[in-house]
Amino acid sequence: MDVVIKMCDTMVALGSVTEDGVTLFAKNSDREPNEGHEIRYFPSMDHERDTTVQTTNMVIPQVRHTHGVLLSSPHWIWGAEMGINEHGVVIGNEAVFTKLPERQNGLLGMDLLRLGLERGGSAREALTVITDLLEKHGQGGRHGFQDQKMNYHNSYLIADRKEAWVLETADRFWIAEKVTDIRTISNCLTIGSRYDLIHPNLVDFAVEKGWCKDESDFNFRRCFTAGITDKRTWGGKGDKRQCTTTDFLKARVGNINEALLMSALRTHDSNDPQWTPAKGSMASICIHAKPLFVPTQSTSSMVVHLGEAFITVWTTGTSAPCTSLFKPLFIMKPPRAFTKATPKGTYDGESLWWRHERIHRAILKDYPNRIAVIKPDQKEFEQKWLMKIKELREKGTIDAATLREVMEQATAESLELEERWLEEFARMPPKTKIGFFYKRYWNKRNDEDQMPQLP
Repeated sequence: MDVVIKMCDTMVALGSVTEDGVTLFAKNSDREPNEGHEIRYFPSMDHERDTTVQTTNMVIPQVRHTHGVLLSSPHWIWGAEMGINEHGVVIGNEAVFTKLPERQNGLLGMDLLRLGLERGGSAREALTVITDLLEKHGQGGRHGFQDQKMNYHNSYLIADRKEAWVLETADRFWIAEKVTDIRTISNCLTIGSRYDLIHPNLVDFAVEKGWCKDESDFNFRRCFTAGITDKRTWGGKGDKRQCTTTDFLKARVGNINEALLMSALRTHDSNDPQWTPAKGSMASICIHAKPLFVPTQSTSSMVVHLGEAFITVWTTGTSAPCTSLFKPLFIMKPPRAFTKATPKGTYDGESLWWRHERIHRAILKDYPNRIAVIKPDQKEFEQKWLMKIKELREKGTIDAATLREVMEQATAESLELEERWLEEFARMPPKTKIGFFYKRYWNKRNDEDQMPQLP
């Protein structure tokens, strides 16, 4: 495969099927292996009339008020892969590949996501914000970090405490379906003949193109999915991953909680204890890059609990959730470890993302043995903080100072654990045999990224 495919997986479970009756959201963002991710917070703001905002590719009119947002973003993009606003609206986007050509100019799907959060006070409002901007400005432009040709259309999973929507697009056209209980999306169109909202000209356009006979024959997925000659369509295995996440949630209806969604985001395409990322594929939910057929990796992960007392955002802020710790954040400025430095395309030693990348890549050298080292710590850390957060929820509304103290303590503890892991790896010479091409691939990456010597 000679193209980079940006892949992701997004899930939502409404309160009707979760363990505690609260809506839950989860997403892995899959990007290029050296595309550092950043956790950003922007408070609510009032703006003067007739002002503008510079998005990644274009300038558009600003609105009078923008909501406070917490975002997980590729470092070079104005928008975000996933995020939540102060009103409890959470959105994740996916790359989808359609029969319509991608434009070279327009709003990135990630910019539309941020705009939806900044301007929408509910899931339904955010959906309208995105579709209105899509129709007015279009979507397009370079979506890849180093891949200058990477472009795609977008789908979204948009939720708040009460409801959730799937929004799928093809150029300036769009269609939306209201979620019942659970829903997942991946890198494929999923809305067929059942939908709740639709662009007024979408069906007529499909009929004119000869993709369906009339409205009764219309099926968005069938009409607009890119053909089998599009490598991104079949190579990304979006259909398979979307089935995996859907089946995962369906089998656990009534018992879905935050820990379960963290587990879902760590799912690989094999349960073999001797499995390594060198044997992985695009069918994994937790994706690891390797030569030729897996050009991306999971670069940031998020699980959101839309509680009434307060909203909890569990984020890795780092790549490969199987090697990472989910840390609790709230909709306020994150601890300094998250904001100390903006990760770029090479190792810096200061940003949270690149500091963890040393651990991730050290584990890749001896995955079965080194992942076994961190698993007990990972489980203990997350269970401890899940329990602390649960206790706070039971008390009701908690003041901001208490929430900040929780964030600071959990983040500091996570950093101490990761330093200990590196020290332990230094005492563990790799035992797993790694193929020549896989080893060469990561050696080249590490040289390009100016990665320090790995244990």
